[in-house]
This record gives sequence, structure tokens and C-alpha cells, in this order.
Amino acid sequence: MPTTRKPARWSGSDEALRAVQVAFDVELVVMDAIRTEAFRNNLSTSDQIRQVLDLSVSTRPKRPRLTVSLTAHDYVLLAQRYGLDEADRLMIKERVTQDLIRFASLSKQR
Repeated sequence: MPTTRKPARWSGSDEALRAVQVAFDVELVVMDAIRTEAFRNNLSTSDQIRQVLDLSVSTRPKRPRLTVSLTAHDYVLLAQRYGLDEADRLMIKERVTQDLIRFASLSKQR
């Protein structure tokens, strides 16, 4: 069986590929404390946990983004709301982004 060589640009990902995501079942008060402190420090919850544990935290700038899982049915509902074709997911995403920006603007005013 021939050996496949990976591109040189992937060599830095070896350690990340060996990393294992770990989930912690903790009380709500612990999750709230971690999330609140992460928000105050402008960190992800994962980076906040690493900081609490005195582990290294990546200093590389991260692209700020929010994520949500949308089902095919969610796209149908959003397309109806915005008067778009449900297959036009890029435009649906743009309209959702506008709604989130509007939400943030209104939240700031409160």
C-alpha cells in the first residue's frame, strides 16, 4: 500500500488532530461562571477553561462568529419569513445576519 504524503502546509495540524474534545457535566452555576468570565475576557468558553487550568491559549486572532444548527425545515421557515427561495441559503444567511445585527442594536439601547 503506497504511503500518502501530506502537504507541508498541514504539518502544523498534527497536534490538533491528536487533540480530544472533552465535555464536562457540571452544574448550571459553573457553566454560567465560565461563560460570563469568557465573555468578559473576550474568549471562547474553551479558551476560558484552558485559562482556568493554566493551559496555553492560542494567541492567534480568531474570526468572531456565532453558530447555530439549522435543519432543512428551519430553512423552509426562514425562507417563508423573508420571502425567499428555501434553496437560496446564502441570502437566507444574509437576512439572518441582518436580524442578529438589528437585535444587537436594540439590545444595546435597553
